[in-house]
Amino acid sequence: MTKYDLTDLRLFIAVAEKRNLTKGAQDIFLAPSSASHRLKLLEENIGAQLMVREARGMSLTKAGEILLRHAKKVLATLEQMQSDISPYTHGNQAHVKIWANTNAIHTYLPDDLGAFLEINPDVSVTLEEHSSEKIALAVANGDIELGVVAEYDKSADVQLYPYKQDRLVLVVPIVHNLATTKSITFEEVVNYPFVILNEGSAIHTFTMNKAALLGKHLNIRAQVKSFDAVCRMVNSGVGVAVVPYDSVAYQSSLKLTTVELEEPWAKRNLMVCVKKNSEIGTLSQQLLNHLTLSSSSQPKA
Repeated sequence: MTKYDLTDLRLFIAVAEKRNLTKGAQDIFLAPSSASHRLKLLEENIGAQLMVREARGMSLTKAGEILLRHAKKVLATLEQMQSDISPYTHGNQAHVKIWANTNAIHTYLPDDLGAFLEINPDVSVTLEEHSSEKIALAVANGDIELGVVAEYDKSADVQLYPYKQDRLVLVVPIVHNLATTKSITFEEVVNYPFVILNEGSAIHTFTMNKAALLGKHLNIRAQVKSFDAVCRMVNSGVGVAVVPYDSVAYQSSLKLTTVELEEPWAKRNLMVCVKKNSEIGTLSQQLLNHLTLSSSSQPKA
């Protein structure tokens, strides 16, 4: 059985990154002689030469490159494990993780999570943006306890609770030739210049996929970081955009109008999802209650 420990892996990574034994040893508070002995034993236990001494320091062999890659993954996994476990180490859950789609993160969740944290000053929240499909799958698999997804993305393995009512609309300047149109299909506008959130956002992927299903590629004139920036770019005449209705409603100072999308996927009522037939942590339950309670006071669009 291979005999080496986490200190050996940390030392190996440090030396490999510094390309110098002495500097690498200093990084993890080991004497150079001790570090040299550990690296020699590591190579013996691995059964392959990992490093080569050169005039300008240390370089990795092919086996060393492979070990470096895996050693970094091992330590990253252990750090993540410790981070995930730490909220429970003192008997009380003081941290909650929630994934949400672009719509929720850029509109409702900041205010609702802010109110929740104000009520619970000793609690911290991790919020990550993902597509509704990925969120529902992660909840169903037990990777996370809470997610906020679009209503149309349903899974047999998750229980859905109403959160917010909203829908995707086309937003255009009031001087645009579509400004007086009441409703339109996505296919009718897919060839227009578009403003869209940056690549990597859930709604970017969603919109690009809808265009691809039509055999089209969006003419993206601008990519920005927020719905606020999207609306401002549309207001400047850069292009049109598909955004949640409420993200436009907040932009009363801009000269914009919305056109309803005649698409079943345009309905984007948001739901909080949990794993079906499974209990969730006390703090997650409190956050679930807070989010679903806030939906009852939401004005209808």
